[in-house]
Amino acid sequence: MTRKLFVAGNWKMYTNLAEAKQLAGAIAKGVTTDAMTVAVCPPFPWLTTVAEVIKGSHVKLGGQDCAIEKEGAYTGQVSAPMLLDAGCQYAIIGHSERRHGLNEKDELLNKKAHGALAAGLEVIFCIGELLAEREGNQTESVLERQLALGLAGMTAEQLKKLVIAYEPVWAIGTGKVATEQQAQDAHAFIRQTIAKQFGKPAADGMVIQYGGSVKPDNAAKLLALPDVDGCLVGGASLKPELFLPIIQAGVDVAGKKSS
Repeated sequence: MTRKLFVAGNWKMYTNLAEAKQLAGAIAKGVTTDAMTVAVCPPFPWLTTVAEVIKGSHVKLGGQDCAIEKEGAYTGQVSAPMLLDAGCQYAIIGHSERRHGLNEKDELLNKKAHGALAAGLEVIFCIGELLAEREGNQTESVLERQLALGLAGMTAEQLKKLVIAYEPVWAIGTGKVATEQQAQDAHAFIRQTIAKQFGKPAADGMVIQYGGSVKPDNAAKLLALPDVDGCLVGGASLKPELFLPIIQAGVDVAGKKSS
């Protein structure tokens, strides 16, 4: 099965309004094909502005998180209906900076994912191991746990609207990148685990992104791996001169994978 490659940019807590407009405009202008899926995930305050800038382009919009509840007295939270209203198609759930920086647990992330999917958003669900877990040969047990608890109660049908982003925590923002073999092994294991939980057709159709210090000089090799279906890009997504070559690498690989 040929899966459509998907590159998403996570802007994290960077950019001011003017920078967000300029960045979104440059990316929208630079993406000239829908041979692969491209999305940007700016900070919440800039969502509607970026939505206007990319309107009519090949670039889609995502939020960096999503509350469990649809509405209510939840100060500082942003709900799925709000994200949809702002023009979002996607929401990132479970990024390591929320898992480890804000102590968000698997059960909470599972509720967030369920809420986002039920509201009509598509979910980019992040998983990945810490350096100590990698060095302790616990990578597979960590990924298995995060998938079992994070996707608990979901159906194979719901999984069609969910993307897995494998991000080894030790490679995020560090300049370290998983070797091609490490990335492929982790992605293959994730697909095998999905097959056990939800069946082979669901696993074969699952888009699994790699994240962790993705740059123009390593993107093509990573994207060409059999079980790598895209990238979730952090720092490099803030610079069009870095992000657009990553996207072009994806377009080139997509042509080869589909031929």
